[in-house]
Formats: sequence, structure tokens, C-alpha cells
Amino acid sequence: MNNLDRIRARYLQDPLPRRLGGIAADLARVVSSSRHADASEVVALMLEESQHFIEWAVAEADLAVAAELVDVQIGLALWRKIWPEAQHHAGHRALLAWQAKQWSDRLLQISGLLDSAPA
Repeated sequence: MNNLDRIRARYLQDPLPRRLGGIAADLARVVSSSRHADASEVVALMLEESQHFIEWAVAEADLAVAAELVDVQIGLALWRKIWPEAQHHAGHRALLAWQAKQWSDRLLQISGLLDSAPA
């Protein structure tokens, strides 16, 4: 069993809402890291990790949530493709931060975790 298989096995032990919250947290880390030019390798790894988490979560999601996850997955794939060049431009890093924030907020909302949080 390789490391990715172990991560997947552990990830799938959590209920879907917690997994969606985890993806939202990963994307929030992309927000903070993408603003810094010296964190480009970390950002690339987080984009890839988020894609894995979405792939593993989408099968258990209802159709509406799965559709949103697929949209995020496509966006992450596009960012991963252009990141080697985009990382060198502050404007592109800011755009990724903005997009990742939108995705993070939306996934946290649809996870339902905010509904069960104490006031």
C-alpha cells in the first residue's frame, strides 16, 4: 500500500460533511499560500491534494453536490496546468487566492458543518 492509498483509506473513514469541510480547509490553505511567491511548490501540492480529496468524495455526494465538486475539480485542473507560469505573477496568484476562497466558502456551506456549529 503506497502513501496515497493510506491517505485515501483514512480520508474515507470520515463522513461526507467532514470530508467536504476538509476540502474547504485545503482550499483555504491555498488562499493563504498562493499569495506568497516563495510558496509555489506548496500550492501545487495542495491543488493536487484537493483534487484527490474531491475525487474520493464525489461518489458519495448527491447529484447537486457532486456537480459542484466536479466544477471545482475542473477549476483545480486548470490551475494546476497553468501554475508553473502563473506562480510568477502577483496578479495570477491573487486570482487563484480569490477563486480558492470562493470554492472554500461554497464547500463549507454545502457541507452543512456551519449549520451544526454552536453559536
